[in-house]
Amino acid sequence: MKVLAFSDLHLARSRAADLVAASADADIVIGAGDYCNMRHGLHDAMEMLSGIAAPLVLVPGNAESADELAEAAPDGAHVLHGSAMTLDGVRLFGLGYGIPVTPFGEWSCDLTEGEATELLSRCHDADILVVHSPPKGLGDTTSLGASVGSVAVRDAVERIQPSHVFCGHIHDSWGYRGTVGRSQIANLGPKVNWFEVSA
Repeated sequence: MKVLAFSDLHLARSRAADLVAASADADIVIGAGDYCNMRHGLHDAMEMLSGIAAPLVLVPGNAESADELAEAAPDGAHVLHGSAMTLDGVRLFGLGYGIPVTPFGEWSCDLTEGEATELLSRCHDADILVVHSPPKGLGDTTSLGASVGSVAVRDAVERIQPSHVFCGHIHDSWGYRGTVGRSQIANLGPKVNWFEVSA
């Protein structure tokens, strides 16, 4: 399966246009959260992505809630947040939001590590794990050198061992690639990222 994946669009119209154009060659398109800014502009962001014809799987970031994303997403899109789906034999599980709780205040949609652990416990196997927040120690380094990823996500990756883990959230680590066991970790960013995934 040819997968196009991205994160942290943040209403960047030119980036959205690039994604829509590239999606013509994709079997599936995956968004790992933060389509708008601080809970504003989500409908505009989804309109920018409406030209994607391939199956579209989205998880919420900390800039939009799961309910807001489900309401705004294009017709036929799949919103995953503590939930799973299978497409052409490829098993996906998604969990959005900022993990652990961010310092950004009331607008940010966040989970504690405990809440994330509980939601991730629903996942027993997956080929692709889509999370907004990166696993602790992988693609989670800020410009000040702090590691701000999620222990709950890291534990889930080690337990489930999906072939691919797609994340975003930490802008300073966009483009990071790493591994945990057999799992390939990618902090995506708002660009065209291609992956080949087998069931």
